[in-house]
Amino acid sequence: MLNNEKKITGRVLASVIAAGIMSFCGVLVETAMNITFPTLMDEFKVNTSTVQWMTTGCLLVVAIVVPLSAILKKNFPTKAIFLTSNLLFILGALLDALAKNFDLLLIGRMIQGVGTGLALPLMFNIILEQVPSNKIGLMMGIGSLITAVAPAIGPTYGGLIVNSLGWRFIFVLLIPILIVSLLMGTYSIKQVSAIKRTRVDLLGVLSIILMFTGFILGFSNLGENNIISLEVGGAWIVGILGLCLLLYRNNSSNPIINLDVLKNKPFAGHVISFFFFQLCGLGISFILPNYIQLVNHQTATIAGLIVLPGAALGAILAPISGQILDRMGARFPILLGTTFAVVALILFTIFSNDLSLGLIIVIYLLYMAGTGFAFGNIMTSGLQNLTLEQQADGNAILTTLQQFAGAMGTSVVAAIIAQSQNQTGISNSVATASGSHNAFIVLLVLGILEFLILFKVVSNKKTSN
Repeated sequence: MLNNEKKITGRVLASVIAAGIMSFCGVLVETAMNITFPTLMDEFKVNTSTVQWMTTGCLLVVAIVVPLSAILKKNFPTKAIFLTSNLLFILGALLDALAKNFDLLLIGRMIQGVGTGLALPLMFNIILEQVPSNKIGLMMGIGSLITAVAPAIGPTYGGLIVNSLGWRFIFVLLIPILIVSLLMGTYSIKQVSAIKRTRVDLLGVLSIILMFTGFILGFSNLGENNIISLEVGGAWIVGILGLCLLLYRNNSSNPIINLDVLKNKPFAGHVISFFFFQLCGLGISFILPNYIQLVNHQTATIAGLIVLPGAALGAILAPISGQILDRMGARFPILLGTTFAVVALILFTIFSNDLSLGLIIVIYLLYMAGTGFAFGNIMTSGLQNLTLEQQADGNAILTTLQQFAGAMGTSVVAAIIAQSQNQTGISNSVATASGSHNAFIVLLVLGILEFLILFKVVSNKKTSN
């Protein structure tokens, strides 16, 4: 049962922090590694499409593991899931820090993907089960902040480490932090819900593997291949077949993830909006560092530092906005934050052909203010439309789509910019600015749709005390 006490105990707070550290490290290293691609290509003698698997491979594993969280939660103790996640992450980080070839480096990243995939939903499940109901908004805000802000911090962290210590220290420096998480979680995580041994639907697992392998590979290949190619269109067909199989298996006695929760229209509206918000956020996280380097001719480190103030503001506002939800309901902070985000996207679109560094900082501050007010609260508000028994499945759906939106947002934006860069007769900086303009238009349309959906489905319902 959900704890209705008004105070968060130290033990519960420690368990949330322990799982949150793993989630943060997983998302942080994913974006930090993007900075290292030129270095890795030179050191291991691999091409661009091969080195991209550092991100794609890990993201694919995360997307496959996260949907299994609901069934794992029913079958295994929370602490066992946490320990498995943490130890796998540490193992993957050690392999990468010591890797002598690219294959071993990739294996290490995919092992980390399993750890991240287990950790992301675990953090939110602990919050939903063990945090007092009148503090849910606050803690969900802090939890969502991790996955919203870490992508913005990642390039700064990666750029600073690569330029000063070398890329291997991206992993080395995470290991002591993960050990702290391991010790905290071992002490603090307790079992609240009863364990109900259920048979795992192997066809359901296969459907998830097919669906995300097809869709993620298809979107990842979009920048270098035509839609009708085997690499894109063929991959999407595999993804669609996986989706059809998943929908079919949802009618079984024990589906791998209960998609019936999407029949709840307010929850479904929140899911769509959450997906659009994450897609826009990761799309912007791709556009800005590239724009700063290719159009404004700055270094990767400067690019990372430019987006850092926005990330910091989002970090500050996330728990504050969660408290606002607890006291006033979801409608005000969510619509305020979404309005900020849409206005920022309008400004990015208008000025995209001539964005100075100062203008980027100001507009991105506005966008991340919107993220701080809205992002975590969209998840909290959506889950409040479900029963306690449905929330593990709802959490799995939201967290899974968050990962998929990241892959899709980055790939679609990259493909749009690449189209402009492939034009002849114009410089690369002009082409990048033009492509960024087109990408911002697409993100703006999604942002407006997100606002309209949320305007309809978000209520002023407060978290009950």
